[in-house]
Amino acid sequence: MSLLIKDTTREEREQIIRQSLDCGGGCENCSSCWLGGGSPFDMYEDYIEGKREIAQINADYRARYQRG
Repeated sequence: MSLLIKDTTREEREQIIRQSLDCGGGCENCSSCWLGGGSPFDMYEDYIEGKREIAQINADYRARYQRG
């Protein structure tokens, strides 16, 4: 199954993010919030809305923490 925006509906993208990131419990194993990502659902809102691909969002997130 393709995860690209062109191959998915908004509802499918929301479900992809929900299944991928929602642990269903506490946040003890998730680093998104305390590393500055905020809510995973907020972080991937552009993907859900069809504005940016997951790879673009992840690259931007990583770039904030890499030292050159």
